[in-house]
Amino acid sequence: MKAAVLTKYREFEVKEVPVPEFKPGEVLVRIEYASICGSDMHIFTGDFHPRTPIPFIPGHEMAGIIEKVGDEVVDYKVGEKVAIDPIIWCGKCPACLAGHYPACTSLKLIGIDQDGGFCQYVAVPESMLYKVPFHISSKHASLLEILAIGFHANKRAGVKSGDTLAIWGAGRVGQVILQAARTKTSKPIYVIDIIDSRLKIAASSNDNVITINALNENPVEAIKRYTNGKGVDIAFEAVGHAHPVEGVVHPIRGCIQSINGGGTVCTLGLSDEEAPIVFKELIWKEGKILTSRVSHGEFAEAIEHLAKGNLKPESLISVVMPAEDIQKAFELLESNPEKYLKILIDFR
Repeated sequence: MKAAVLTKYREFEVKEVPVPEFKPGEVLVRIEYASICGSDMHIFTGDFHPRTPIPFIPGHEMAGIIEKVGDEVVDYKVGEKVAIDPIIWCGKCPACLAGHYPACTSLKLIGIDQDGGFCQYVAVPESMLYKVPFHISSKHASLLEILAIGFHANKRAGVKSGDTLAIWGAGRVGQVILQAARTKTSKPIYVIDIIDSRLKIAASSNDNVITINALNENPVEAIKRYTNGKGVDIAFEAVGHAHPVEGVVHPIRGCIQSINGGGTVCTLGLSDEEAPIVFKELIWKEGKILTSRVSHGEFAEAIEHLAKGNLKPESLISVVMPAEDIQKAFELLESNPEKYLKILIDFR
């Protein structure tokens, strides 16, 4: 089969490799599209070494058609369209035993801890599959992993009808949090970033979105002005590595300052940097601060809304490129990340 193999860090080679064997209870999926994630960029540059030794096949956002099924497979058959949930829980640690699988102490992912979906075929247990209606394109189905992350974040934060929200960061994660939130509340959602093109995508693809460029105005002051001093019910931080802006507080502190009394802050940004927080500001409001990491079964919810046309997957796709151009795709994302949200790789 054709596979995009990371033979050296920063260097892909598209070559023929053996089709993976599948065991009883496993399914062989013919990948149609795979999506490049921010984590894939870290793999590409070697930031995840030694977790991802080379040579290696990355890719954990993917969708395709079932090619073969192993003995003992019960719920799936050849020809069905599926998305693959790449998360592997240990099932034995305290978090898993408590049913809090996203906090698994040895959580692993296909495409990070073992060869993944930047290839034509992947073998996985049927428990990792979700059926996708055929009227949903495989391009859109390949986005279900990140869409599920958006729904999981909304679940963690407890978004409900009538809530007003603020989302710091209009990149990939911020956009899917926004799309998931729009299925739950029709109230205003304030989206903050420093890149106008991303703010434009958020506003043009979703109703009742008010964008704030932190380079032009103070986000906290703007939110207080829009809400008549009340603030929002829930604020999400999806920035990660924050670029300092003079006169503007760190995004996490901005989230705290922008919520109302009893409000919630949910942070997802995976930065190694310290985030300055004045806890007095959170305590004074008796607010909550919590985190969200991956997903926990929200593929089903994302598929339901995708099937109903409630999501805007096309707004996330910047370009689709053939497998042979995967090196170029990664170089584009590395050299000009502000220009691209999702680049899809076509393995058909």
